[in-house]
Amino acid sequence: MSAPTPFSRGDALRALAVVVIWGLNFVVMKLGLQSISPMLLGALRFAAASLPFLLFVRPPALPWRFIAGYGLVQGLGQFGFLFLGLKLGMTAGMASVVMQTQAFFTLMLAVPLLGERVRANQWLGLGVALAGLLMIASAHGEGPGQMTLAGFVLTLSAAAMWALSNIVARRASQLARYEPFPFVVWSSVFPILPFALIALATDGAASVQQQLAGMGVGAWFAVLYLALGATLLAYSLWTRLLQRHAATRVTPFSLLVPVVGLWAAWVAYGEAPLGVQWVGTGAVLCGLVVNQLRGRRAGGR
Repeated sequence: MSAPTPFSRGDALRALAVVVIWGLNFVVMKLGLQSISPMLLGALRFAAASLPFLLFVRPPALPWRFIAGYGLVQGLGQFGFLFLGLKLGMTAGMASVVMQTQAFFTLMLAVPLLGERVRANQWLGLGVALAGLLMIASAHGEGPGQMTLAGFVLTLSAAAMWALSNIVARRASQLARYEPFPFVVWSSVFPILPFALIALATDGAASVQQQLAGMGVGAWFAVLYLALGATLLAYSLWTRLLQRHAATRVTPFSLLVPVVGLWAAWVAYGEAPLGVQWVGTGAVLCGLVVNQLRGRRAGGR
């Protein structure tokens, strides 16, 4: 087995850029969902992230099952659940924390599906973070500004879909070398039609038309930020990291997203997590420290 690729300064900068973009992501989603339904927002997001580029970007040299599979799992699965969860009472700040359960799901899937080895310190770090997430989940409520149980469960489901998309991207990189940007552009085509059909079925054609006609500056900003920043840029950087490093090494960096997400939600919407949620968030971040710092010393040079 070849030695693991060292995490370079460029890799660290890519990971930090993703952290900032995705940390702000949840506040922007809430902004878009103020005037657009979850399924319509999904259709617009992936249409803007793919259709303008199809004439200029060649498809990646991969079997179409990987491109379509990634698009449906990461697009329709992850963001269908997440947008619906945010609409049904998930706060932006807590969503940025709960979504990081994708690291646990990725760890559990990478062992049987990718044959990746997991060190004891990685299980320990993720166990500490899991305890923090359980604390966060225990503080749900139905009042204004509180996380609802429905929102929590839907966001947890979105995290599981994110983990599965990590496995698809990593598996594709094991079969062939491909550029992340074309991969993200062409995979973004596949969620558009399912999102649009679900929006028409649940909202009705008249409502969809009314929402599109009434889109203001905030709604358009949300669509473009989610399409160009959070989808094309961030997922291209993320996929590049998954190409270079084991999924179990890359995904824990996403546990830093709540640092930005909680701050942004407090500034934008005045969301103030409960005391136990702050403790739980601290445990999640401590789990990342255990996972990454000890793992880096043990990972070889």
